[in-house]
Amino acid sequence: MSIAPYLKDIGRGAAGARDLGLSAAEALMGAVLDGEASPAECGAFVMAMRMKGETLDELAGFLQAVQARCIAVPSTRPVVLLPSYNGSRRLPNLTPLLAMSLAREGLNVLVHGPLAQPQRVCTAAILADLGLAPAQQVQDIEDAWARREPAFVPTAVLCPPLQALLDLRALIGLRGPGHTVAKMINPVQGAPAMRVVNHTHPEFGALMATWAQRHAIDAQLLRGTEGEPVADPRRLPRIDTWLGGAHRPEHSAAAQDGVLSELPVLPRSTDAACTAVYVQEVLSGSRPAPAPLARQVALLVGAVAALQARGAGRALSA
Repeated sequence: MSIAPYLKDIGRGAAGARDLGLSAAEALMGAVLDGEASPAECGAFVMAMRMKGETLDELAGFLQAVQARCIAVPSTRPVVLLPSYNGSRRLPNLTPLLAMSLAREGLNVLVHGPLAQPQRVCTAAILADLGLAPAQQVQDIEDAWARREPAFVPTAVLCPPLQALLDLRALIGLRGPGHTVAKMINPVQGAPAMRVVNHTHPEFGALMATWAQRHAIDAQLLRGTEGEPVADPRRLPRIDTWLGGAHRPEHSAAAQDGVLSELPVLPRSTDAACTAVYVQEVLSGSRPAPAPLARQVALLVGAVAALQARGAGRALSA
């Protein structure tokens, strides 16, 4: 199947491009993921969407196509989903600390992302230094949860065609809609999933809030740290929690204002090995956790408790 008809609509530049409906967006993404589009068409698709920008209907359609090609991850308990697709350059990547802190609170935590990121310190590398191997099958995820550990599943295992789409970045130098949709994935079946979705630009944050409301999503939205779904260790960002499409102020937090009274103790280097040692020190209690990260953990624990209460209430009324 050629995707040329879709490219004619979306590839006319920011001013002349036409938006796709949900079903058209799903069909387009499905053709790309299934290898029905040529490499040139796939590159044109990424470039066109980058220039035009995605609408909510387009993202919802893309998401439906991606999720239909994901592995299913069963769970009887709510799961916290941490999409980790950026890694870090200037600050330590503390997504592993967030994941392990949540797991120590007794939550099922599923991290997903690439195994490597050029010129960045990726979550997979830090978790490997902490002795946590990536999952290769669903049983590995369940085993990690049984040990009260976070599970990390590579995107190439979670959704192989999505990883192929993400790999186009190395060829054309730009992120595409696949990177956006990766933050929105929910492969969990049988239980609610709390998606932690980070944003860099306020416009994207507003779009994600509308998505959560319109599609009754359970999500924590925040301005991430270098594109990672973890609060900046130096200053608490605004955190908004949505449960079933409703904004929940009691599980949200305002951004920290004013001058910092003191900087948090952070690792001397941002490399994977040094960050892994720092994570171990925080978890052992020999170093304090950054206050913003501790606050994010508390908000997620409270939100997951609300999800469990919601599930118990529905069970009683059934």
